[in-house]
Amino acid sequence: METEIIDSRFLRPCEVEADEAEIRPVTMVIFGGSGDLSRRKLMPTLFHLHRKESLDGLTVIGFGRHNLDDEGFRSTMKEATNEFGGEPFDDAQWNDFSGRLYFLAGDYEDDAAYQRLRELIERVSIRAGDAFDVIYYMAVPPEVVSGIVEKIRQNRKDNGELREKIIVEKPFGRDRASASSLNMLLTTAFREEQIYRIDHYLGKETVQNILFLRFSNAIFEQLWSNRHIDHVQITVAEEIGIEHRGSFYEQAGVIRDMVQNHILQLIAMVAMEPPVGFQADFIRDERTKLLRSIRPLEKKYVDACMVRGQYGKGVIDNSDVRGYREEEGVSPASCIPTFFAGKFHIDNLRWAGVPFYVRTGKRLQRRVSEICIQLRQLPLRLFGRTCDTMEPNILVLTIQPDERISLRFNVQYPHTAGQVHSVDMTLNYRETFKTSPHPSYERQLLDCMKGDLTLFVRQEAVEAMWEIVDPINSRWEECAQEDLPNYAAGSWGPEAAKSLIEQDGRRWITQ
Repeated sequence: METEIIDSRFLRPCEVEADEAEIRPVTMVIFGGSGDLSRRKLMPTLFHLHRKESLDGLTVIGFGRHNLDDEGFRSTMKEATNEFGGEPFDDAQWNDFSGRLYFLAGDYEDDAAYQRLRELIERVSIRAGDAFDVIYYMAVPPEVVSGIVEKIRQNRKDNGELREKIIVEKPFGRDRASASSLNMLLTTAFREEQIYRIDHYLGKETVQNILFLRFSNAIFEQLWSNRHIDHVQITVAEEIGIEHRGSFYEQAGVIRDMVQNHILQLIAMVAMEPPVGFQADFIRDERTKLLRSIRPLEKKYVDACMVRGQYGKGVIDNSDVRGYREEEGVSPASCIPTFFAGKFHIDNLRWAGVPFYVRTGKRLQRRVSEICIQLRQLPLRLFGRTCDTMEPNILVLTIQPDERISLRFNVQYPHTAGQVHSVDMTLNYRETFKTSPHPSYERQLLDCMKGDLTLFVRQEAVEAMWEIVDPINSRWEECAQEDLPNYAAGSWGPEAAKSLIEQDGRRWITQ
């Protein structure tokens, strides 16, 4: 008797579907178009996308206070793209691209400038059907955004000629109240689905693949809970100091600059519950739910489990570097922290009892961003009492400088009588998929053009993140730390960060 073969979609192997989302002709208006973000990140990314995706319908308008004309803007952006693009520069392709670059000099508070902007959009843009698709990119200081948004709203014509989106850079406000006020202003000028709050860490391949690693591999998802995970560590370390951002950093500090956005988004990506589908709203729902599950911080807990630091003079790459208080735009008596280490808890069924240790800072020993997930040790002593401190199994997700995933496990060392040896099994994205480094922001700018909000932050999540960190800022602002600076540039931060994790019988994995 022959067995009947059942044809079911559940028994067929998955096929990788090509991304067929339409990219219509679009104009990107960059407020702060000649500024540092535009030079270092946006223009190299747009040029790369033009080369890679053949974005023949892309027009870029820089809007700023610098006295530039179109040719001056193109020349400035050519130099910047050549310097920061991270790939061989092609003059012929640049000449093809630069013909779509324009610059409008004007004051952000001048209504006439917005009227000239509208005229320029209609003159140089490529129409997408019955209207022009326009993306406003806020590459300006946070305090300027509100005024620009209000001017866009006031000077908008109600003739339906523009289909608009807006990209807003972090920080989204400086606390929950100001973030809520900014959102009220944004939503008077744009609908929520038109607002793209960008956190470039969510565009990193390794961060995106957290979801695929978990939900497409039974070996990991079945271990992804407090039953098998001992703790999670997140390290976002930078070798650089504050560079030219002294004035900004004096207002922001490490919490507003890194923890409120990048760090908490990484926690949410690692710890979120499975979404019901991979549509943008389903994923963003689960990230927000996770953020709301992080245990509220009381003053005593902040004092006991949160560490701040500020870098002093030191040596990096065999060169002497100055301390934070010697940086341009910084008060010589500043108590602004440039380093943070802390322990967070997530109060839900999956993560109860699993600490999340995080640390981030400027002028640390090396540039690295990693998520380390350490599994619980087996309660067996098959290898004798001398193996009580056997190396644990650790899943390491490296975000930068190289994007890779490593699994650390133990094997027997060859030709020994049971000697345990720890090894890493590693996936390197560049080596495996033969990809070249791509400019930061590429994925998210492309998603914005396509209308995909998955990798952008929703307002509820923004407010939830501020609710988590506001108590830290409040406590630190009312209790100034007197021993700053308390770590040397080129180190791994203050000794208190080491003690924070070692008092729990653990150690920092990333070194």
